[in-house]
Amino acid sequence: MTREEEKALPLGDRLVLDFCRVGVAGLARTAPGTWGSFLALLLAPWLFLPLPLWGRALLLAGIFVLGALAAGRAEQLLHKQDPGEVVIDELLGVWLVLLPFTQPTVWMGLAAFGLFRLFDIAKPWPVGASEHWLPAGWGIMLDDALAGVLACACLAVLVWLV
Repeated sequence: MTREEEKALPLGDRLVLDFCRVGVAGLARTAPGTWGSFLALLLAPWLFLPLPLWGRALLLAGIFVLGALAAGRAEQLLHKQDPGEVVIDELLGVWLVLLPFTQPTVWMGLAAFGLFRLFDIAKPWPVGASEHWLPAGWGIMLDDALAGVLACACLAVLVWLV
């Protein structure tokens, strides 16, 4: 979709695309998922980590539902299945890794980023399989949620060992 075509979309559809792209992260020419994950890591100390655990869990549930609906619409607008520029799922995944940690250190944040990207790219079972368990945007969000849960478990073990 060209910039001109995008500008001609109704405001609601433009907002859906902006939400799915997490601003400009999804528009990166190379590795938009990595940039989306990195932006999620940078935003976490201000928008996610200050919340109490129940608030973080509620926010993640909301991002999952809104992200699934928006990603499904983005697929329709962009005429692509699981478009690379949709990175709201990466934000969900990175924040899931950080969910149980109240004050993660810088190294924990970098490990969260690295572990999430590893599981998101390698897609071990059940991550890769889960993309097809649910239709459209739901599958887009689910595989990154599972990658985040696996990365969180690994980070918890690393923190425990150190």
